[in-house]
Amino acid sequence: MNIRIALPSKGRISGPAVELLEKAGIGLTDNSNRKLFSNTFDPEISVMFTRAADIPEYVADGAADMGITGYDLIRETNSDVEILEDLKFGSTRLVIAAPEDSDFKTVDDLSNVKTVATEFPWLTQDYFKSKGITPKILSLSGATEVAPLIGVADVISDLTSTGTTLKMNHLREIDTILNSSVRLIANKDSVKEKYDKIEAIRTGIIGVLHADHKKLIMANVTKSDLEAVREAMPGMGGPTVSEIFGSDDTVAVHSVISEDDVFETINKLRKIGARDLLVLPIERILEQ
Repeated sequence: MNIRIALPSKGRISGPAVELLEKAGIGLTDNSNRKLFSNTFDPEISVMFTRAADIPEYVADGAADMGITGYDLIRETNSDVEILEDLKFGSTRLVIAAPEDSDFKTVDDLSNVKTVATEFPWLTQDYFKSKGITPKILSLSGATEVAPLIGVADVISDLTSTGTTLKMNHLREIDTILNSSVRLIANKDSVKEKYDKIEAIRTGIIGVLHADHKKLIMANVTKSDLEAVREAMPGMGGPTVSEIFGSDDTVAVHSVISEDDVFETINKLRKIGARDLLVLPIERILEQ
């Protein structure tokens, strides 16, 4: 049962997508010399590299069984795919923006817009249609923010993460069309016909996401201090306690916690009297 996964060949989500598969145990056998197609260490899984914008349609058409791409691109192409998971990275927004010195300052002012420049013509047209406005949609393939400055558009719709690029180009955000992040998608027929393998891949990827920014803390403590330890390291489901062979009064405890809490937790445990403290990385957390 062969599975082909489509990944972006370049761009801001290409590297993180490859790294996510590798952490999930689906590493590329020839990652140092990336080609259009790459094998993985699982003989039933291969990877196809292509433009992020083409991935939704390739998955919908069955050229790939699964794919990783932006929600904005899925919506823009209106592709009929199964969205398996929000991968929680690559967050961005598709916004309407206008020159700071223009008369377009609020959503109400957009009724006077004549031309909009964008890389997302379908989403942009749909947004204005929902407001009863029918401007000309000028489809561009890049450098959208320059369009109002050279007089070819009144406003733009463009992706932004922090808004910094818009401000650098003296553009003001007026409204948000869509909030987007990277999604794991699948062909609807493939989900039915290859469910077990696709579910195994999805589970492996989600396990990596659950483990992100998590650490395993282990320590030896006396039984009389267990209640204090429980309060110091509650973890995902409370600390796990194990007997230590040959010891009557000392037990081993371990718990998964956020890496942001490691410094404080370690200091609390030391004050309690914990010994042999270990902090370990976690590759995956598989939840029921």
